[in-house]
Amino acid sequence: MPVHLLSEPIAAASLTSGRLWSLVAALAGVIGVIAGGLALARIRSGATRRGAFVALTAGLIGMAGGGYVVAAAEGGPGTGYGIVGGFVALVIGLLAAALGWLALSRARRAA
Repeated sequence: MPVHLLSEPIAAASLTSGRLWSLVAALAGVIGVIAGGLALARIRSGATRRGAFVALTAGLIGMAGGGYVVAAAEGGPGTGYGIVGGFVALVIGLLAAALGWLALSRARRAA
């Protein structure tokens, strides 16, 4: 029997490196969602393009980090590899990138 199948489950409260990276990626995605929402709220001001670029960049970083965690995980949920957080980071990053793209396209039309 392979060694990795005999390992002990990791406690939910412990912060492993996979869980840490998935949290960092999800945080980048949340920052992107906030920046994208603010950019959409301020379409007429000059800060719209900057906020849209921040949202787009943070969303791509969140998706890349989440994708890395999911690709590097060697086990499923509860194993400490952060795969659930990686999938959450992928979704939040995608939402942030979509908001940034939408704000950027609306800012170009408004200009």
